[in-house]
Amino acid sequence: MTETDAALAARLATEAGHVLLAVREDLEGRGAAPWQVMDSGDMASQRYLAQALRESRPDDAILSEEAAEDPRRATATRVWIIDPLDGTNEFGEMGRSDWAVHVALWERGDLVAAAVSLPAHGVTFATDPPPPMPPTTRPRPRLITSRNRAPYAAVRVANALDCDAVRLGSAGAKAMAVVLGEADIYVHDGGMYQWDSAAPAAVALAAGFHASRIDGSPLVYNERDPWLPDFVICRPELAEPVLDAIWGERRRPVTTRWS
Repeated sequence: MTETDAALAARLATEAGHVLLAVREDLEGRGAAPWQVMDSGDMASQRYLAQALRESRPDDAILSEEAAEDPRRATATRVWIIDPLDGTNEFGEMGRSDWAVHVALWERGDLVAAAVSLPAHGVTFATDPPPPMPPTTRPRPRLITSRNRAPYAAVRVANALDCDAVRLGSAGAKAMAVVLGEADIYVHDGGMYQWDSAAPAAVALAAGFHASRIDGSPLVYNERDPWLPDFVICRPELAEPVLDAIWGERRRPVTTRWS
């Protein structure tokens, strides 16, 4: 039986994670410098994913952080949007686990399959089957932000909703913290690319969470310019308060959906 796109995404994200763990263990065991660990991880995961997609879906185009532009992408009806190593800096720091692998499939305007693996935790989240949305009993929302900066939008949300704030590394790790129930809101407005948010957004939406631009408009993928500068994922009941905190009456209506 042919492997479904969702199953393929999950398998490739998981196996790329195994590649990364092996690279990290080998290089750290040999006392390699952090930049060597990071560069080697980026290249090894990119090489694995590109080859696996060529073998499994040879007619599909690829948009990747670690590869040159695929000339087929502009006219393709199916494009894999991948981040072979999300959180390269965290990967290069011994003992850190907040890095990820993103694999998503865009088809005719929508994200239709995706997976995010957290290799250091041995877990992969996929769109099929989607992870269940955990309940929450926290008296105050928990907002997750970047390790070394607090985006302006996140500060507005934290103040308006009286949030507790926590910090974490990669975009995928932060988004999956919301999906796991370890946090309630992830807001980013400091600039990012399509591969940073495609797989996390697809997994979150499939699980019933809200995901959009910070003005409430949809996240649009496979645009010619890969820049997609802002992003919010949160529990659905917090979507209106979060977006109101950022934009107030200037924002667009909520447009959460999963294809």
